[in-house]
Amino acid sequence: MQKVNIGIVGGAGYTGGELLRVLLRHPNAHITFVHSTSNAGEPVCKVHADLVGDTELKFAAELDQNIEVLFLCVGHGDAKKFLATNEIKAGIKIIDLSQDFRLAATATLGDKQFVYGLPEIHREKIKESNYIANPGCFATAIQLGLLPLAAKGLLQDVYTTGITGSTGAGQGLTTTSHFSWRANNIQAYKTLQHQHLNEISESLATLQGNQKAEVNFVPWRGDFTRGIFVTSVLACDLSLEAVYELYNAYYEAHPFTHVSQNNIDLKQVVNTNKCLIHIEKQGNKIAIHSVIDNLLKGAVGQAVQNMNLIFGLDEEAGLQLKANFF
Repeated sequence: MQKVNIGIVGGAGYTGGELLRVLLRHPNAHITFVHSTSNAGEPVCKVHADLVGDTELKFAAELDQNIEVLFLCVGHGDAKKFLATNEIKAGIKIIDLSQDFRLAATATLGDKQFVYGLPEIHREKIKESNYIANPGCFATAIQLGLLPLAAKGLLQDVYTTGITGSTGAGQGLTTTSHFSWRANNIQAYKTLQHQHLNEISESLATLQGNQKAEVNFVPWRGDFTRGIFVTSVLACDLSLEAVYELYNAYYEAHPFTHVSQNNIDLKQVVNTNKCLIHIEKQGNKIAIHSVIDNLLKGAVGQAVQNMNLIFGLDEEAGLQLKANFF
C-alpha cells in the first residue's frame, strides 16, 4: 500500500492536534515528524492527551526533509515567515492552513505558486499542484452554500450570518475564548469586515465572471466548541425544485458535500469532513443553510482531502469519520 511520508509544523495547536488524529488513522499516511519549538522533546500525547496509547511520537525541534508533504499548522502570517527562513527541499509538497497564500495577490512565494484548495471548485488544479493554500473555515461554509448559483451566473447580493465554536479562535486564551465569557453567551464580531470575505469574493468571481455579487457577512461567536452554521439569503427567481436540482447536479461528484431537503443541524457534521446544505424559499428569496465542522471540513479534514487528491489516493481516505450525534 502506498505510504506518504508527512511532516507537521505547528503540531501543538488545535489544528495540529486534529491533523494528528486524522493522519494516525489514515491508511496511506506515515507521520515522519511533528515540529513544535515550545514542546520539543516532549511526547505528543502530553499535549494532546486523547492520543495516549495511539502514538509514541515526540515533538521535534528540527525539520526532517525526508518527507513528501509538509503541513503548516501555524498562525496567520507565520507560514510566510517560516518558508522565508527555512529552505524546504525541492519536490516536497506544502499544504498551508494559514491565510497567507489564499489570495491571488499573495499566492506566490519565490518559485512556489499556491493553489486555493477548495476541491469543490479547484479539484483538477489541486491534483496537479505542489503547493496548496487551504481555505478558511467560514469561507468554506459560505462558498459551498453559494458555488452552484455562481457557476450558473445566478448569484446576486448575499446577506449571510454565521455562528462558530470557540475552537475557531485557536488555542491561545483571550477574553472572548475564556469559558467564563463564552458559556451561555453569543456575540457578533468583525461585522461586514471578516478576513475570509476576500477569498470568498475571489472564488465566487472565478465562477460568476463579470456579474459581480457582494457578500455581506455578519459572523457570530457561539457558546460551543466546534462547528459552523451559516445562512445566506439572496433573491432568486428559480423554483425551489429547480434550485435543488442545480445543487444536486453540482455536488454529485463531490463526496463530502451533501444536499438535504430536510432541516439540518450542527451535530450532523461535527467530527466529520462533511458539509450539509439545506435550502428554503419564501417569495423570490432563498435561504441557504450550510453546516461544517470548523476543524475538519473547515481546516484539517479539507487539508487531508487535498493531500489525497495530490497523491492520487482515494479522496475519502482517512476521512470516513463518525459524527458525535448524541
